[in-house]
Amino acid sequence: MNSPHDRSDLAAMLGQVSLGDRAAFEEIYRRTSVKLFGVCLRILPVRQEAEEALQEAYISIWHRAASFDASRGSAMTWLITLTRNRAIDRLRARGKITTAPVELAEDIADDTPDASALIEAEQDERRLAHCLATLDKGDAGLIRTAFFQGSTYADLAGRLGAPLGTIKSRIRRALLKLRECLA
Repeated sequence: MNSPHDRSDLAAMLGQVSLGDRAAFEEIYRRTSVKLFGVCLRILPVRQEAEEALQEAYISIWHRAASFDASRGSAMTWLITLTRNRAIDRLRARGKITTAPVELAEDIADDTPDASALIEAEQDERRLAHCLATLDKGDAGLIRTAFFQGSTYADLAGRLGAPLGTIKSRIRRALLKLRECLA
Protein backbone atom coordinates (compact mmCIF):
# COMPACT_ATOMS: atom_id res chain seq x y z
CA MET A 1 0.00 0.00 0.00
CA ASN A 2 3.00 2.29 -0.45
CA SER A 3 3.21 2.90 -4.19
CA PRO A 4 1.51 5.91 -5.82
CA HIS A 5 -0.53 3.44 -7.88
CA ASP A 6 -1.86 1.77 -4.71
CA ARG A 7 -2.72 5.16 -3.23
CA SER A 8 -4.62 6.25 -6.34
CA ASP A 9 -6.41 2.88 -6.42
CA LEU A 10 -7.49 3.40 -2.82
CA ALA A 11 -8.78 6.89 -3.62
CA ALA A 12 -10.68 5.54 -6.63
CA MET A 13 -12.15 2.74 -4.53
CA LEU A 14 -13.38 5.29 -1.97
CA GLY A 15 -15.15 7.02 -4.85
CA GLN A 16 -16.80 3.72 -5.77
CA VAL A 17 -17.78 3.10 -2.14
CA SER A 18 -19.49 6.50 -2.09
CA LEU A 19 -21.70 5.12 -4.89
CA GLY A 20 -22.54 2.02 -2.83
CA ASP A 21 -20.03 -0.39 -4.46
CA ARG A 22 -19.70 -3.27 -2.00
CA ALA A 23 -16.86 -4.94 -3.93
CA ALA A 24 -14.78 -1.76 -3.68
CA PHE A 25 -15.54 -1.61 0.03
CA GLU A 26 -14.42 -5.22 0.47
CA GLU A 27 -11.18 -4.43 -1.38
CA ILE A 28 -10.55 -1.40 0.83
CA TYR A 29 -11.09 -3.62 3.86
CA ARG A 30 -8.75 -6.29 2.49
CA ARG A 31 -6.00 -3.74 1.79
CA THR A 32 -6.29 -1.66 4.96
CA SER A 33 -7.72 -3.71 7.81
CA VAL A 34 -4.38 -4.85 9.22
CA LYS A 35 -2.98 -1.33 9.35
CA LEU A 36 -6.18 0.23 10.69
CA PHE A 37 -6.49 -2.48 13.33
CA GLY A 38 -2.95 -1.58 14.40
CA VAL A 39 -4.08 2.03 14.83
CA CYS A 40 -6.97 0.87 17.01
CA LEU A 41 -4.72 -1.38 19.09
CA ARG A 42 -2.30 1.48 19.81
CA ILE A 43 -5.13 3.52 21.23
CA LEU A 44 -7.22 0.70 22.72
CA PRO A 45 -4.92 -2.08 23.90
CA VAL A 46 -7.86 -4.34 24.80
CA ARG A 47 -8.32 -6.40 21.63
CA GLN A 48 -12.13 -6.57 21.82
CA GLU A 49 -12.43 -2.80 22.13
CA ALA A 50 -9.98 -2.30 19.27
CA GLU A 51 -12.03 -4.70 17.12
CA GLU A 52 -15.23 -2.80 17.94
CA ALA A 53 -13.57 0.52 17.13
CA LEU A 54 -12.37 -0.91 13.82
CA GLN A 55 -15.89 -2.09 13.00
CA GLU A 56 -17.25 1.37 13.80
CA ALA A 57 -14.53 2.88 11.61
CA TYR A 58 -15.53 0.76 8.62
CA ILE A 59 -19.18 1.66 9.15
CA SER A 60 -18.11 5.32 9.07
CA ILE A 61 -16.01 4.71 5.96
CA TRP A 62 -19.03 3.19 4.23
CA HIS A 63 -21.26 6.13 5.17
CA ARG A 64 -18.71 8.93 4.74
CA ALA A 65 -16.72 7.82 1.67
CA ALA A 66 -18.24 10.65 -0.35
CA SER A 67 -16.60 13.18 1.99
CA PHE A 68 -13.08 12.03 1.05
CA ASP A 69 -11.27 14.79 -0.85
CA ALA A 70 -8.03 13.70 -2.53
CA SER A 71 -6.87 17.31 -2.77
CA ARG A 72 -6.70 17.49 1.04
CA GLY A 73 -4.61 14.35 1.58
CA SER A 74 -4.11 10.70 0.71
CA ALA A 75 -6.86 8.13 1.04
CA MET A 76 -4.81 6.16 3.56
CA THR A 77 -4.32 9.23 5.75
CA TRP A 78 -8.07 9.87 5.62
CA LEU A 79 -8.80 6.26 6.60
CA ILE A 80 -6.25 6.35 9.42
CA THR A 81 -7.62 9.63 10.74
CA LEU A 82 -11.20 8.40 10.65
CA THR A 83 -10.19 5.15 12.39
CA ARG A 84 -8.10 6.98 14.99
CA ASN A 85 -11.06 9.26 15.74
CA ARG A 86 -13.37 6.25 16.23
CA ALA A 87 -10.87 4.66 18.64
CA ILE A 88 -10.46 7.94 20.54
CA ASP A 89 -14.25 8.28 20.78
CA ARG A 90 -14.40 4.83 22.40
CA LEU A 91 -11.59 5.78 24.74
CA ARG A 92 -13.32 9.01 25.71
CA ALA A 93 -16.48 7.08 26.42
CA ARG A 94 -14.43 5.08 28.94
CA GLY A 95 -13.04 8.25 30.48
CA LYS A 96 -9.31 7.97 29.84
CA ILE A 97 -7.29 9.21 26.88
CA THR A 98 -3.77 8.16 25.89
CA THR A 99 -3.07 8.46 22.16
CA ALA A 100 -0.16 8.48 19.80
CA PRO A 101 0.16 10.93 16.90
CA VAL A 102 -1.49 9.80 13.66
CA GLU A 103 1.88 10.06 11.90
CA LEU A 104 3.03 6.95 13.80
CA ALA A 105 0.46 4.91 11.90
CA GLU A 106 2.73 5.00 8.85
CA ASP A 107 5.25 2.91 10.83
CA ILE A 108 2.81 0.06 11.44
CA ALA A 109 3.75 -2.97 9.41
CA ASP A 110 1.26 -4.04 6.77
CA ASP A 111 0.99 -7.84 6.94
CA THR A 112 -1.05 -8.18 3.77
CA PRO A 113 0.78 -10.08 1.04
CA ASP A 114 2.16 -8.06 -1.84
CA ALA A 115 0.83 -8.43 -5.38
CA SER A 116 3.42 -11.00 -6.46
CA ALA A 117 2.61 -13.22 -3.45
CA LEU A 118 -1.11 -13.00 -4.25
CA ILE A 119 -0.48 -13.88 -7.90
CA GLU A 120 1.76 -16.78 -6.90
CA ALA A 121 -0.86 -18.10 -4.45
CA GLU A 122 -3.55 -17.87 -7.14
CA GLN A 123 -1.32 -19.77 -9.59
CA ASP A 124 -0.69 -22.44 -6.95
CA GLU A 125 -4.44 -22.77 -6.36
CA ARG A 126 -5.04 -23.17 -10.10
CA ARG A 127 -2.32 -25.81 -10.39
CA LEU A 128 -3.76 -27.71 -7.43
CA ALA A 129 -7.27 -27.53 -8.88
CA HIS A 130 -5.95 -28.80 -12.23
CA CYS A 131 -4.09 -31.67 -10.57
CA LEU A 132 -7.11 -32.59 -8.42
CA ALA A 133 -9.18 -32.73 -11.62
CA THR A 134 -6.79 -35.35 -13.04
CA LEU A 135 -7.55 -37.72 -10.16
CA ASP A 136 -10.38 -40.22 -10.05
CA LYS A 137 -13.45 -38.31 -8.79
CA GLY A 138 -13.75 -40.53 -5.72
CA ASP A 139 -10.08 -40.06 -4.81
CA ALA A 140 -10.27 -36.32 -5.41
CA GLY A 141 -13.30 -36.24 -3.13
CA LEU A 142 -11.39 -38.11 -0.44
CA ILE A 143 -8.50 -35.62 -0.67
CA ARG A 144 -10.84 -32.62 -0.50
CA THR A 145 -12.78 -34.03 2.42
CA ALA A 146 -9.71 -35.13 4.37
CA PHE A 147 -7.48 -32.12 3.80
CA PHE A 148 -9.81 -29.20 3.09
CA GLN A 149 -12.70 -30.12 5.39
CA GLY A 150 -10.65 -31.79 8.12
CA SER A 151 -12.32 -35.20 8.14
CA THR A 152 -10.28 -38.05 9.60
CA TYR A 153 -9.55 -41.23 7.67
CA ALA A 154 -11.77 -43.09 10.14
CA ASP A 155 -14.65 -40.66 9.44
CA LEU A 156 -14.23 -41.21 5.71
CA ALA A 157 -14.13 -44.98 6.13
CA GLY A 158 -17.32 -44.83 8.20
CA ARG A 159 -19.12 -42.63 5.69
CA LEU A 160 -18.17 -44.80 2.74
CA GLY A 161 -18.56 -48.09 4.55
CA ALA A 162 -15.04 -49.06 3.46
CA PRO A 163 -12.18 -50.52 5.51
CA LEU A 164 -9.87 -47.95 7.06
CA GLY A 165 -6.83 -49.47 5.33
CA THR A 166 -8.51 -49.06 1.94
CA ILE A 167 -9.20 -45.38 2.57
CA LYS A 168 -5.62 -44.80 3.71
CA SER A 169 -4.26 -46.56 0.62
CA ARG A 170 -6.50 -44.61 -1.78
CA ILE A 171 -5.55 -41.31 -0.18
CA ARG A 172 -1.84 -42.21 -0.21
CA ARG A 173 -1.97 -43.15 -3.92
CA ALA A 174 -3.90 -39.97 -4.71
CA LEU A 175 -1.37 -37.84 -2.81
CA LEU A 176 1.48 -39.46 -4.75
CA LYS A 177 -0.30 -38.66 -8.03
CA LEU A 178 -0.86 -35.08 -6.85
CA ARG A 179 2.79 -34.67 -5.92
CA GLU A 180 3.82 -35.99 -9.32
CA CYS A 181 1.42 -33.61 -11.10
CA LEU A 182 2.53 -30.60 -9.03
CA ALA A 183 6.26 -31.29 -9.47
